[in-house]
Amino acid sequence: MGIRTTESTVTFRRPFTLSAVGGVQAAGTYRLVIDEELLLGLSFVAHRRVAAMLDTPAISVGGTTRQVYTISFTELQAALKADAGP
Repeated sequence: MGIRTTESTVTFRRPFTLSAVGGVQAAGTYRLVIDEELLLGLSFVAHRRVAAMLDTPAISVGGTTRQVYTISFTELQAALKADAGP
């Protein structure tokens, strides 16, 4: 099966936490990588998300060790929604 990788960024206005990432993360813009696999046997092209990875620390933080965490995309969406709230 073919794997499709998409790279984008996500921005948090406030500090946030994710269960897979140790501790509170600072507000900022983070690199997000999504891997999806092609679903075969359908009459149309479709992909299924198989992994979401978040680079830490934020892109603006330079000169430090970077780590990549495999995270729950659903949890990320919930954290972004909470961050966008009042």
